[in-house]
Amino acid sequence: MYRFLIVIEKANGTYSAYSPDLAGCIATGATREEAEKNMHEAIEMHIRGLLEDKLPIPESHSFAEYVAVQ
Repeated sequence: MYRFLIVIEKANGTYSAYSPDLAGCIATGATREEAEKNMHEAIEMHIRGLLEDKLPIPESHSFAEYVAVQ
């Protein structure tokens, strides 16, 4: 199993998603949930393509953290 951080951003009434560890792997959706679902599918397709091309699967080096500021 592979695990990748995804970032979902809201822009102009739609949502976009990407993974910092998978260059060029992006997805969009009308809702946050749709963008997340589409990104999951995009990552699966991206990984399948890498495996078919006998290319290495990148390791996930990204992490996220919230910072609270007063």
